[in-house]
Amino acid sequence: MKRILFIGALLVTSQVFAGEYLVKYRSSSAFSALSALSQSNQIQVLDNHTIGRIVKVDVNQDRETVILASLLSNPSIEYVVPNFKLHTFSAPIDMMALKNQWAISKVQVEQAWQKAGNRGSKKVIVAVIDTGVDYKHNNLAANMMEGYDFAENTKDPMDKTGAQNPGHGTHCAGVVGATGVVDQGTIGISPEVTLMPLRFLTENGSGDLNNAIKAIDYAVANGAQVISASWGATVPRSTAAPLLEAIKRADDKGVIFVSAAANDGKNNDVTEVYPANNGFPNSITVSASGPNDEKPSWSNYGTATVHVAAPGLNIMSTLPKNKYGELSGTSMATPLVSGLVALLKAQDSSLTGAQIRAILQTSGAKAQIQTACNCRVDALQAVDVVISKKMTLVPAAASVATGGTINFEVWSGKAPFKFVSSNPSVASVTDAGAMTAASNGTAKITVTDASGATATTLDINVGAKSSNPPPGPGQPPPDGGGECPIGDPQLCEIICQIQPDLPFCK
Repeated sequence: MKRILFIGALLVTSQVFAGEYLVKYRSSSAFSALSALSQSNQIQVLDNHTIGRIVKVDVNQDRETVILASLLSNPSIEYVVPNFKLHTFSAPIDMMALKNQWAISKVQVEQAWQKAGNRGSKKVIVAVIDTGVDYKHNNLAANMMEGYDFAENTKDPMDKTGAQNPGHGTHCAGVVGATGVVDQGTIGISPEVTLMPLRFLTENGSGDLNNAIKAIDYAVANGAQVISASWGATVPRSTAAPLLEAIKRADDKGVIFVSAAANDGKNNDVTEVYPANNGFPNSITVSASGPNDEKPSWSNYGTATVHVAAPGLNIMSTLPKNKYGELSGTSMATPLVSGLVALLKAQDSSLTGAQIRAILQTSGAKAQIQTACNCRVDALQAVDVVISKKMTLVPAAASVATGGTINFEVWSGKAPFKFVSSNPSVASVTDAGAMTAASNGTAKITVTDASGATATTLDINVGAKSSNPPPGPGQPPPDGGGECPIGDPQLCEIICQIQPDLPFCK
């Protein structure tokens, strides 16, 4: 109760401040330091997210460096990062006459429904964290549940359009689960589904880090099995620490996190994009493909960090006020995969994100798009794997540094298992499925189960950028080194002159 009163008292100040930061506290003793700074008008406390142990503050511009140095050197404070902006990954809308949904045909969704004998399940909840959703849309309303607007702190997550937002969240929701029962409408990948609309991006297409974190934690707390995230920012991993921690909390609860690779046309193995590069087991990061399985010039890619491709060019879907239109971007490819994940979960609710990722990769159609599988998702083949319980190795594709290890899991096989490597000089593997990367190159791992059935991975790349995140979500390695958490090297240099013992100063 004292903590709540403390935060409430600080919110009444009206000092003009330079920039917002997120302060993660290790213990409640940090509030003494924050209280002292607030009372002297050096900071203004704006919000307290107790799940993540994060306080949002504004810092007085006249003493910004000294204040940040003081906070960073406080042992009861774990880190301080900027409350940076995240934005959607879509191109401008193309308001054309309603077209056929080429993506539906390309990934063989109708055949997948026939194979499954259903079009999904209302028991599967997909949280669309975005610009909100027009939950009154006549092609979405039947699949909607209650959501929340974190941008304006209300219970009304309506998608508000603007010059930078043609209805991004409504479009994404339709790709996941438009009902398909409206004449001249569209249909989602999983038209039988429950959609949770969560708004943190505003009509200008952007939203802040603090609200993104709160939306993720809300989705996890309210029963989402899948989170669809068609947004992000190019920032260092250390700066994205609180976002990564929220994704890790989702991962720990078994919530599958599907994210967009981004639209910069860059290699994510080289360029840090978050949440796309989070690297956690339950995550699936998506590149975009075109009608001929080509990579649009704007789509990001990456062998180590991007898992699959999916249609994202000229995608027809729902827009606010009962309209329809085309949008392009990894933003559109992401909800297609989210919808497919929901469809697979409807067939087998026990499937994890790591298992579904492996199934999508091994069942995908080959495409000249640089991802871990060099493939584009195929709904029919993926559903067939799940229904027929075709043995699959998890992970199915990975990049690992020399000396690194991977412990393989067998999905839907009969123990005991025998593992072999196609190239033992590159990667050796034990009978228990523990692989050790020995030298640069590629290898495939094959498992044979007790019935004689076999399954083989795709390429395991040794010596490349690792698919796995470094120790701790966004944190520097244990030796005390690391990136500037503020995201501004010049500011960090000044801070290090004041507090040279800070970890990132070494």
